[in-house]
Amino acid sequence: MATKLILFIMLIFPSIILAHSPIITKTNQIMTKSNPFVISKPEHSKAIFSELNGSEDYYKIESAIPFKFYAGITVPKLETCGRQNYFSFKILGADFKEIDGRDGATFEWWAWYEKYGKSWYWVGPEIGENFASNRMYNPGTYYIKVFNQTNTGKYALAVGDIEKFGLASIPKLLLTVRKLKKVFWAESNCR
Repeated sequence: MATKLILFIMLIFPSIILAHSPIITKTNQIMTKSNPFVISKPEHSKAIFSELNGSEDYYKIESAIPFKFYAGITVPKLETCGRQNYFSFKILGADFKEIDGRDGATFEWWAWYEKYGKSWYWVGPEIGENFASNRMYNPGTYYIKVFNQTNTGKYALAVGDIEKFGLASIPKLLLTVRKLKKVFWAESNCR
């Protein structure tokens, strides 16, 4: 019976099985240097949806082993308004000194339809290539700082490129995708 259920879900929802794992940060969650959002398993593909509310956001990665690194920025593409904000990000070491970074203000953003979530995005800069890692990072502590000129607006930080899902995560994924449609792709986000 369990095998039939798994096959049924894979046939009905193949896009969910293959999609990036969406994570929505808490409303008005402050992600500072001293209280960053912790990214566990940095090689596992995640799309972390958040909003800048006046200050930059910080993410923390700790790894005891070398790992494949990928990071990229996207924003929701809304039908009735143009791209709202450019976003940039920097990769910082444990001492918060810059290791690498990408400037969204000088990048040529492009429209992309993400078939698994059935949503349009503006795709910004990435460290990697074609949504995949092209480098290894040594063991250690790293931070990702996301910002723009006004430190405002909604964005998604994509990290990792290994797709990992368990059957138990599918109901949560479906609810998260539904919430994303209401919160991140609401036309009321046009300013």
